[in-house]
Amino acid sequence: MKVSKLPNINPELFELPTGEQLIPAKPSNHAPRILLLYGSLRERSFSRLAVEEAARLLEAMGAETRIFSPRGLPLADAEDASHPKVQELRELAQWAEGMVWCSPERHGAMTGIMKTQIDWIPLSMGAVRPTQGKTLAVMQVCGGSQSFNVVNQLRVLGRWMRMVTIPNQSSMPKAFMEFDDNNRMKPSAYYDRIVDVMEELVKFTLLVRDRSEYLTNRYSERKESAEELSKRVNQRAI
Repeated sequence: MKVSKLPNINPELFELPTGEQLIPAKPSNHAPRILLLYGSLRERSFSRLAVEEAARLLEAMGAETRIFSPRGLPLADAEDASHPKVQELRELAQWAEGMVWCSPERHGAMTGIMKTQIDWIPLSMGAVRPTQGKTLAVMQVCGGSQSFNVVNQLRVLGRWMRMVTIPNQSSMPKAFMEFDDNNRMKPSAYYDRIVDVMEELVKFTLLVRDRSEYLTNRYSERKESAEELSKRVNQRAI
């Protein structure tokens, strides 16, 4: 369809997506950078243990990992964004090319600890969007039978944060039975699922990271930017 048949379209800002534009001019050669978040402060936190197991797998697959400890992170807006833990989290979010979010299920939902971490990561920091176009894997641990409430909620948040949430996910029932006395995960189908999820995350991160800027370039935002520029250039001198 020709643009002339679309009266609501600004033809100067309308772009035709092509496969050539998905080929990066200079592909990255560093290890994929993955940030892992967990949602419990317990001494033996199973969401933390699951994240630590995931980090080992990611590193074996060639990724570089960072695990953020939420201990000491204030509630969103309870402190200024200059708080050291907030700054640490935001710097890690900017560093990362992909993330893993893992939360226990509490009262049928993610924990407040998990939500607080996500709430402290803004959609934009000046001209930088810490999460847009980055990959995300979601996981949950359950105290009882298997549930998918948390991973479903995390997917909603991932979409809201404009992240590329991978199709696979992990939900671990009776998590207290899945770790040995050395806090290592026992062999099981649940362990294999985490292997699958991390493998998929690395693949998607490699696929997306050099194309993120192009994939998240939107007509509506190009239009808004053009209109703002026009207003600034054409405003009368003060």
